[in-house]
Amino acid sequence: MPRFCHDFLQRLGTVPGLIMLGLVLFWTIGLIVLPQLSMLDFSFRANLPPSEVGGPNDVHTLENYKYLLYGPEGGSQRYNSVDLKVFFRTIVAAACVTLFDLVLCYPIAYYLGQTQGKHIRVLALLLIIPYWINEILRAFALRIIFGETGVLNGILVGTGLSDAPFDFIRNNYALYAGLGYAYILLMIFPIYNVIESLDRNQIEAARDLGAPWWRIHARVVIPYARIGISSGCTMVFMLTAGALAAPQILGGPSSLWFTQLIYQHFNDSSNWPQGAAYAVVLLLSCIVMVLAFMRLFKVSMGDVNK
Repeated sequence: MPRFCHDFLQRLGTVPGLIMLGLVLFWTIGLIVLPQLSMLDFSFRANLPPSEVGGPNDVHTLENYKYLLYGPEGGSQRYNSVDLKVFFRTIVAAACVTLFDLVLCYPIAYYLGQTQGKHIRVLALLLIIPYWINEILRAFALRIIFGETGVLNGILVGTGLSDAPFDFIRNNYALYAGLGYAYILLMIFPIYNVIESLDRNQIEAARDLGAPWWRIHARVVIPYARIGISSGCTMVFMLTAGALAAPQILGGPSSLWFTQLIYQHFNDSSNWPQGAAYAVVLLLSCIVMVLAFMRLFKVSMGDVNK
């Protein structure tokens, strides 16, 4: 038996510990591993009517993945430029939103982690309260703010900064702002949780030695907070790349998100194998980006488990 399981059973007792381990295994295997394996199997199947499922035509194929690369004709000389463009735009946009959230949230997390006093709890509560509202309702609220007759355009036109309303939605500013706003807590709190445990004497010592503020952060704070930064970037990127509500509500007519293609294959076209193939591609891409974040911040799985 692994040592962590033995320690876990000793702390909780044999019977409660076995029940808890059983629930964890059920959650991990039954609700995560098996559905992903089922989706992977679907991605290699042909889209057949129910009467042909299990028959001679129900074989494994790579056609669903070829469709992403070459389109419906499957020709080796023509790429499926539309779907590939949507895929790469989603990945790049998710990376940009993650970078934006990191730049925005790092100072906030540092201030919360290194400042003492009761007002810190008030600030943390003020950050949390807006997220008591459902994500879809927040997206519609942002659409009202960024609309052509919305609050922001009313201010721009009313103050004379703009002669005519600007279409924030068609130009995707509303979409990127909504995605950046949706997951800022998932960037702030992992970084805050690490910085809070940073010994302030290290920062004071660096200041006494004459280090400027940027060198203190580059040499002391950021290396110490790398686990929290990596965790925050991972969660924000994966949720942004897999977002559906915000692109549906805040996206312009030409701002198709890759998850919308997956949704169309699953629900509109009833082509589950094709949707599963697109979902697998998105999942693998997110895993690659997570590994890239961990390598960038020099974080290993052992560091994450501490």
